[in-house]
Formats: sequence, C-alpha cells, structure tokens
Amino acid sequence: MAYATTDDGVKLWFEETGSGAPVVFVHEFAADHRSWEAQMRHFGQRHRCIAYSARGYPPSDVPDKPSSYSQVRATDDILAVMDHLKIPAAHIVGLSMGGFATLHFGFRHPTRALSLVVAGVGYGAEKEQQAKFKSEVEVVAKSLLEEGMVAFAGKYAYGPTRVQFENKDPRGFAQFKKELGEHSALGSANTQLGVQGARPSLYDLVDRMRALTVPTLVLTGDEDWPCLAPSLLLKREIPSAALAVIPNCGHTINLEDPDLFNRIVGDFIVQVQAGRWPRRDPRATSSSITGMKS
Repeated sequence: MAYATTDDGVKLWFEETGSGAPVVFVHEFAADHRSWEAQMRHFGQRHRCIAYSARGYPPSDVPDKPSSYSQVRATDDILAVMDHLKIPAAHIVGLSMGGFATLHFGFRHPTRALSLVVAGVGYGAEKEQQAKFKSEVEVVAKSLLEEGMVAFAGKYAYGPTRVQFENKDPRGFAQFKKELGEHSALGSANTQLGVQGARPSLYDLVDRMRALTVPTLVLTGDEDWPCLAPSLLLKREIPSAALAVIPNCGHTINLEDPDLFNRIVGDFIVQVQAGRWPRRDPRATSSSITGMKS
C-alpha cells in the first residue's frame, strides 16, 4: 500500500494511475477514494490521476481525537499527498467536504493549483442554516458513535439529496451505501465534529473569493438544494469561476451521472491546459441590467 505522511504524522493512503498533467480527487464525507473509480478510469487515460482517503477513512490513519481534524488539516492534507508525489501543481477536483477542501486549497496554496473543481459545496453555509447544520452535526456524530457505521449508513444514505441517486441507479446506490457502511465510525464522527461542524461559512469568505484567480469550475446538481444558492455565490464572487448545473441530480453527482460529470470537468481542464480559461470581463458587472442607462 502507498501512503503519504502529513506534518502531524498521519498516514494518508492513496492510489494513482496514468500520466500527464496531474489531477487530484478529493472525496466527500460519505465516500472515500473508491468513489472516484469512474473518474480515475476516464481521466487516467490522459492524465496522472491520484485519489486518496482522507484522515479518518481507512486504510488512511484514524486519529483518536476531533482536534486532529479541521478544515485547515483537510486542505493541507491535499498538499501532503502532492508533496509526497513531488507534484508541483495539479488540477484539484473535490466534492462536498472535498469541494470545501479544494476551495480552501485555492485560498491557501494558489500556486500549487492548476485549476479547482468545487462541486457540491454549500451545506450549512447560508447564515440562516448554520445553527441547524451545526446541531445536525452533533446528531450525526452521536449516531455514529452509539449505533455504529452500518446502522448509520442505512439512514444517512437516504438523505433528501441522495434519494435521486437511488432512483436513477439502484445498483450504484447499493454499492455507495455498502462502502459507506465500511467506514470507521470514530473517524467519521471526528470528521463531523472537527471538519464539518467547525468550518467557516462561505459567506464570511467573500473577500478571499474575490482575490482568487485560479481557474475554477463550480458544479452542483439541480436537486442538491443546500448547494444551489452557495454555488451562485461562488460564481458571482470568484472572478475566474464558471458554474455548471447538472439536471435531475442530487448531491453525489460524480456517481449519479459520471458521464456528464466527466464531460464537463474534462472540457474545463482542456480549456485550462490550453490557456483559454477566461476571467470575468469587468463590463459584465455593470449595475445596469441592459447596459443602457437612463
């Protein structure tokens, strides 16, 4: 097995395939490195692709205390994998929890990012939803520690933005639920408490968004309700961002519609590689609706 070691001594398991411009995949809370299989196969035909399991997700290490988990740690763990592999810069593709880490990677390490795909980002970000989200984080952590991973997976997999996956692809959904049940209950609970529940609201990061110049693609499913307004925020405030909305999709878009996900992300990377990804024309931010002022 291949591991990268972080600056606080945590071993992160990773796998890689292919050659070419590097692409690093960063998974969501309910997934692990295996969730990127369709992307590893597709992009591995043209790129050097790396997928890893976050701290708390075996076969990566599972630190005992929530204090070993944070948004900063999740972000810098991407860098630890890249440094281990001697990758100076990469296209970073993250979903949900991994999308937050990808966005913060752009903030903290912009020279190490060729581009950012920020997918399925927004849970708990809206100010009026923060208290509710933080209380649900506590419920999730308690359920994990008291009921165990399999029982938790049997409930969490059927959330309101995941049932779309079951309806569309029952076989793929069954695999997703099975793999979720194989995670570490302790690692998942600590991830909820240290990363999910303590991360800053996107709405407090607007100044950092406006300063971000790394080519950015914001992706969301149109039935991923908690991510729709935050995705518009990211599009509006990041001058190098485009927004793509995948129709009839919930949260797990790379699994639910891998062909469309791969096509959209692939076209984005091609444009970035060709030096053709634009920044917003300042004229597009006029206060006039039509451009014709009275």
